[in-house]
Amino acid sequence: MDSKRTVFVCALLLAQLLAGCTSVLDSAATDPRAALTATPTAIQQGEEVTFDARGSDAIEGVITEYTWDFGDGTKATTISGFTSHQFLKAGQFNVKLTVSNDGGGTDSATVLVRVNGAPQINLSIPDVVRSGDIVLLDASRTVDPEGGPLKFSWDLNFLEDTDGDGDTRNDVDSTEKSVYLPTENSGTVLGSLTVDDGQGGIVVEPFTIDVLTRKYKVSWVQNTLEWNYDEYLAQGDTWSDNMTPGEGARIMFYEAILELDQDLVLPPDNFTLSVKIDDDAYRRSAQTSPGNLTRNESTTAELNDSKLNPAPEEGVYDSDNPEDLLRSLLNEPGARFGQGEWVWTVVAQNADPDSIIPGAPDPDGGNDWTLTIVITVLTPILSEVAYE
Repeated sequence: MDSKRTVFVCALLLAQLLAGCTSVLDSAATDPRAALTATPTAIQQGEEVTFDARGSDAIEGVITEYTWDFGDGTKATTISGFTSHQFLKAGQFNVKLTVSNDGGGTDSATVLVRVNGAPQINLSIPDVVRSGDIVLLDASRTVDPEGGPLKFSWDLNFLEDTDGDGDTRNDVDSTEKSVYLPTENSGTVLGSLTVDDGQGGIVVEPFTIDVLTRKYKVSWVQNTLEWNYDEYLAQGDTWSDNMTPGEGARIMFYEAILELDQDLVLPPDNFTLSVKIDDDAYRRSAQTSPGNLTRNESTTAELNDSKLNPAPEEGVYDSDNPEDLLRSLLNEPGARFGQGEWVWTVVAQNADPDSIIPGAPDPDGGNDWTLTIVITVLTPILSEVAYE
């Protein structure tokens, strides 16, 4: 090979080597440098994280796109190095950023985001609640995604301020997983359960309980109340006694008979029988009158009154409890006569005959008597009826 040809070959080889080296240098020079920060890196489930890659460097040229892999199955591509993402799942996510420049170079950076899972409340409440029931509110199956301990706080009634701070919706009536809530009246109970995982995860679940009335069948039973007295009164003296026959019943009618022992000598004694019911402004009285001597009838006074209250109707009624229903039935307007105290009085006005000899002993200073009082009432009988 001549010298000129040798020089040419060597020059060609050198040019190729230099070209290869230049290609390697050019390729290394086009890779960008990725930089990534996240704020914050520890969040609660459902919150957002802001990602900033504006510190990335294209090295040569410009960055053409930012590719985001948020680690929860969601990806995105932006032309800006600034974005945000909402994490709807709990767990630890390795977020990866890949930057590309116009020279075809790429680089990646990662950051770890920790997402605390919110407690998952599982609250069980009975479908049907009736007044007087004790309701079990069961949250024992509530779980924490991370398996940590949970703190329970119950506000069992938004209408009551149990801690006295003026706010009815921040009370802590119980800290147990399950609570028993007594009910007294029908209506709506509003409350809430708050569950805290101690890691910033707090969930509040309000609840509503519709408390329904109960159903009762009402029937009325007739009863006869009787009082018997056997006493003695001297002339001018008074006897009285009190009673409350209307307790737990509806007064329908009464009859009272005062009977004096038969005198051997006429004229007969003069006694007065009376009754008063102050709550009803009711007053009645009767004087004794002699019976037929030939038929050996005694001297008597009689009081009676019928249709004091209207006859009640039987049927089925809704009520929170039997006590309220009884109260309603017995205090029905226009049917409350005789609910208060009755006062019976016997007055010995005259015991005849008197002595015709001045200063001599009174041959008839008083009299023995009996009093029989019969009051007829209707008593309500309640029996609870099951709802269909």
